[in-house]
Amino acid sequence: MSASPISEEIALRIGLAAKALPDTEPARLLRVLDDVIGLPPTGKKLSSLKVKDLKSAADGEFSDCDTEVIKEALSYLKGEHDLASEPLPEIEGYQEGDMPNSIRVAFASNKGEMLDGHFGSCRRFMIYQISAESSRLVDIRTVENNPDVDDKNAYRVSLIDDCQLLFVGSIGGPAAAKVVRASIHPIKKPQAGTISDEIVSLQSVIGDDASPWLAKVMGQDAEQRIRFEQEIDA
Repeated sequence: MSASPISEEIALRIGLAAKALPDTEPARLLRVLDDVIGLPPTGKKLSSLKVKDLKSAADGEFSDCDTEVIKEALSYLKGEHDLASEPLPEIEGYQEGDMPNSIRVAFASNKGEMLDGHFGSCRRFMIYQISAESSRLVDIRTVENNPDVDDKNAYRVSLIDDCQLLFVGSIGGPAAAKVVRASIHPIKKPQAGTISDEIVSLQSVIGDDASPWLAKVMGQDAEQRIRFEQEIDA
């Protein structure tokens, strides 16, 4: 007797959960789910899943995944995300020169105005122009589900290659190396929070109190930077 088909709602959950996991297609996630709860997946079966289940299933297929990433995927599998309730902020107009002594910053995000994304699986990058006095959302760059590229990390770097800083929930070593080679300074923030809170923290170290690396990305010369001592928490 053939297995029952997967409902449209469950298929959507699996698709979104797969997108939250680095380098994962729905078929890969289904193989793991088959091992831990059996097919077809149902709402009741998915609601019983725990982080340790996904990490250990299928000979540890997702054992190397960051725990916060697994939690994000689980929230999709359990139907806890209401995407319609997560409106995005409006993009503001910006032209070069509008904000002197400012830097461009990318925030990895999955929901609304949250800094909650893993570099390799976030749904979008929120791009802000930030100075000590003000900030402006200048772009929202959505990550394609299945870009036709050989190197997905390089593709993601290309989306933010005009930025000087990247705030991200987590990022793997190879991806971080590509980010740094693109002259972007990555800053990990494992605890999800609002982008606005991170902007306020960043603004507190822009200007005369900026750390040497931040002064460098702002284009200030070595003589100006020598007096800077404060470091932002990475």
